[in-house]
Amino acid sequence: MALDTAPGAPLTDPRLVAALRDDLTAAGYGVAGVEEVLGAVAADALHREEPVPALRATQAAADDVVAALIRTFLLGTTTPRRMLERALPTLTVEGASRLGLVEVDGDQVRARVDLRPYAAVDGGGEVDWWIASDLGELATGAALRTDHVLGVGGASTTLAQVTVRDERDHVLDLGTGCGIQALHASRHSRRVVGTDISRRALGFARFNAAMAGLDESRFELREGSMLEPVAPERFDLVVSNPPFVITPRTPGMPSYEYRDGGRSGDAIVRELIEGVGAVLAPGGVAQLLGNWEVRGGEEWHDRVGSWLDASGLDGWVVQRELQDPAQYAETWIRDGGTTPDRDRSAWAVRYGQWLDDFASRDVEGIGFGIVTLRKPLGERSLRRLEEVTGTVRQPLGPSIAASLAAHDWLASMTDDDLAAQRLVVAPDVTEERYLTPGDPDPQVVLLRQGGGFGRAVQAGTALAGFVGVCDGELTVGQIVNALGALLEVGADAVAADVLPSARGLVRDGLLLPAD
Repeated sequence: MALDTAPGAPLTDPRLVAALRDDLTAAGYGVAGVEEVLGAVAADALHREEPVPALRATQAAADDVVAALIRTFLLGTTTPRRMLERALPTLTVEGASRLGLVEVDGDQVRARVDLRPYAAVDGGGEVDWWIASDLGELATGAALRTDHVLGVGGASTTLAQVTVRDERDHVLDLGTGCGIQALHASRHSRRVVGTDISRRALGFARFNAAMAGLDESRFELREGSMLEPVAPERFDLVVSNPPFVITPRTPGMPSYEYRDGGRSGDAIVRELIEGVGAVLAPGGVAQLLGNWEVRGGEEWHDRVGSWLDASGLDGWVVQRELQDPAQYAETWIRDGGTTPDRDRSAWAVRYGQWLDDFASRDVEGIGFGIVTLRKPLGERSLRRLEEVTGTVRQPLGPSIAASLAAHDWLASMTDDDLAAQRLVVAPDVTEERYLTPGDPDPQVVLLRQGGGFGRAVQAGTALAGFVGVCDGELTVGQIVNALGALLEVGADAVAADVLPSARGLVRDGLLLPAD
């Protein structure tokens, strides 16, 4: 069976896809157009999966073509054929039916897929597409099918924003789903390969690539599990939003292709971290999202750190969130469409199965985070595991790329080499001083980063003084010598105090090389 004809996925007839793209553009069916029709209150409610305000807003704008498209493709209501014909004058309702987007029943039309505008900003700039996926439970009123093809969710958006966007020759989107990461990657790479175990997902990815006008010679889709479809090829960048949800393998527990990897516990994330190096070119980067178990008697970084060690790669893992087993179970049971209101008995059974599964491995928490790996050109030099749970400034991709470059720059320098450099304070860094009323000297000095990870670094007297003088005029060594004399402790003592911290500030982007 061709990927174009995967059951339930739209077709990619070039003439009809071009007509659809023209009609949606002419109608103004974009993110701004949808929000204009809905208004802020209804738009925010719809983001929370509450359709009532959106239904009321679009009913009030019944003659508006964007309202007709919203009701059809976002809310899943039946739409009078005449209204959809007005919204799609070039494609026509018949053409939409031939593409597999809608089904027609007399004078009424109902969507077969979710088709929505997508706008975002990644490290390469702004993007503006339409993304097709399966209708969600908001539109269908039913639990998701196990082969459900998910649209752009929060995890997808996060990965797109944290991915490095420098030019790459050959990119792999592992577990492509609806194809959103592949579309982002296509803007800064010569060729993209997307893989997925789901034939239906690949069908949607092909359609979305066609809607984005992506040249087929630069975009290839392959069916298969994990790295099997691409071995023994090598890629300069691998991105993956894998099916990382930790789901009990209990009989009767539904398994969803888009989120459940079919492994016990967090094995799929471990396998990917440990194995992705096999398809990375030297210097190549892999970035993925994942969940990991935090078991009794160990820290999260002990477990994930052992995976990094086994990978043979440079590694940087940022844990962004930690949930307890009950929170985690509730999140993912609801995600599959089972709620205590809809089916109290099934909710209780699945909740118990999830808790039993975690208890069997002494799981006390489940971490979520961002993993950045790199195949070293020489010896491994980067092993970093940290927890950053505060607000970050997206897109993070440029900050991650800059931090990798800063790490390499620092790794090549002895302290004597660093002393000869000139540094400047990054433009987004501010200094905060906290004083007791009436005390002339601050008790705490914080260096706060306005962008990137939004880091706050507490600085002692010497470090605060050092950073305050970093304007590119004096070398690091000259500043250290001056501080040694000013503080009457000697240059060596200041260097021992300041240089390790200065390296950290450079690595994290609070200080920058002047040249």
